[in-house]
Amino acid sequence: MAPNRTIWILTGVFVLACTAAQAQVSDARIHELIRQAAEKVSQTDASVQPPVAGAAAQARPVVRLTLDEAVKLTLDRNLDIAVQRLNPEINDIAIASVRSVYSPTLTSTIGPQSVTQLPTSALQLGNNGTATINDTMTFNGGIAQSVPWGGGSFSLALNNFKRTTTSNNALFNPQFNSSLSFAYTQPLLRNFRIDSTRQQLQVTKINRDISDVQLRATVTNTLSNVRNAYWDYVFAVQSVEVAQKSVALAEQLVKDNQTRVEVGTMAPIDVVQAQSQAATARQNLAVAQQAMRTGELAVKRLIVSGTEDPNWSVQIDPVDRPDFVAQSIDVEAAVRRALNERTDLDIAKKNVTSNDVTLKFLSDQLKPQADFNVSYIPQGVGGTELFRDTSILGSPISRTENLGISNAFSTLLHNQYPQWTAQVNFSYPLGTSVQEANVARARVQLTQVQAQVKQIELQVATDVTNAAVTVESNGERVQAAQAARELAEKQLEAEQSKFEVGMSTNYNVIQSQRDLATAQNNELQAILNYRKSLVELERLQQTTLQNLNITVLTAGGGGGTAVRTTSGQ
Repeated sequence: MAPNRTIWILTGVFVLACTAAQAQVSDARIHELIRQAAEKVSQTDASVQPPVAGAAAQARPVVRLTLDEAVKLTLDRNLDIAVQRLNPEINDIAIASVRSVYSPTLTSTIGPQSVTQLPTSALQLGNNGTATINDTMTFNGGIAQSVPWGGGSFSLALNNFKRTTTSNNALFNPQFNSSLSFAYTQPLLRNFRIDSTRQQLQVTKINRDISDVQLRATVTNTLSNVRNAYWDYVFAVQSVEVAQKSVALAEQLVKDNQTRVEVGTMAPIDVVQAQSQAATARQNLAVAQQAMRTGELAVKRLIVSGTEDPNWSVQIDPVDRPDFVAQSIDVEAAVRRALNERTDLDIAKKNVTSNDVTLKFLSDQLKPQADFNVSYIPQGVGGTELFRDTSILGSPISRTENLGISNAFSTLLHNQYPQWTAQVNFSYPLGTSVQEANVARARVQLTQVQAQVKQIELQVATDVTNAAVTVESNGERVQAAQAARELAEKQLEAEQSKFEVGMSTNYNVIQSQRDLATAQNNELQAILNYRKSLVELERLQQTTLQNLNITVLTAGGGGGTAVRTTSGQ
């Protein structure tokens, strides 16, 4: 709005001057009108001065920040990295949860039981022809476990009970029974090579590896972002410096023109023109300061851990400046590195492995179920042995012998009464359309992710090649911008020299100042674009961490993940 007001003021001055000339007004009156216009322009200039944000910024503590320090702060405090760093730990917990299936399970049974049998047989009669009552106290304990190979499982149990009875035909009363039971089940077809637990465990491990790769990708992208943000901020700071120089040049021209007017070598209208240029320069300075503040916030967003972080409320002074050193790019080597290091390609390949595991599991489920079961149970008996004529039901007891519970364990250990089984259980469902459909779908999905790998490889090669071309192109632009800036400096010097001897106009000097400011900004922008194109090329190759000497340390099984800087940039 200020330039428009200036134009209107200049127009008014011109009209007044013409009117004064027609009315044959004195030169003193013309000078007075121009002075009033200059005062109004000065008031307009004051209205477009940069806001008090600069003063507020000076009140904040200043922290000098290098690019290396920004990278280290990002590794330590960036919230995106902090969030992603937890995902490997979450997957470690998931792996431990799946592995818990293979943890042994302890079992035990302790308690009494009383059974009164119906007198449906003479063998079941108790004393005086009453019903037989059996009281049993059980003490059982065992262990069961699934094994992580072959899909098998086993159980081992020690069973003990003490029984008292009112039966007239019992040979032990009380009776102690002990048995050691061992059983093993081994799948022979289905679930032998892979079962649901092993499939889930393999997929979970792959997901754990993917989370590590995703963390590396997050670190790489975040470091690329902070480096770009740092250079953007540096460009904004340098743009402010260029704008300040433009203001200084414009204000110096105003002073010089005022001096020339006072000595009578220049018309007063040239002072107004110079003041208009100074107002425009100050307006550009205000815009540059706003961009600098925005750039500072972009850097802080990446290097602080929250609004309570000390660096959030300080003023950051970027120390480093982007230099230009032309680099030759080996495109084939860059593409080769990208194909080896790209995290998205690595994730796609791991997805292929995961889908392949799922396909193997679903294909295995089409096989018949054939399980081999084997068990072996040595037994022992003890207690008070009752001797009677076993050929006669209910015969009286002739004598007793107290063997105790030790006899039960003795006969158990001597394996006097073994019991064993060995058998194969076979089953096959009639009609497997659902399982076959699952296999067909998994096979198509595997083909799809394999095609995605090739798609990503092609995209990687394309992106890296384009990035390399951009680096070379931006390098040429820097050289051209540097040459243009040098020519603009020489042009301004020439115009100022000619202006001092009266061979150039005030307008030409102002235009040369504008051209120099534009050339300086173009040079800064070209160098910034070159630096950012190098950062982008590193990001596309996924070589940022290697170039910055940063190592992402991973430790499965709950070990977590750490990011370590081995040396400075």
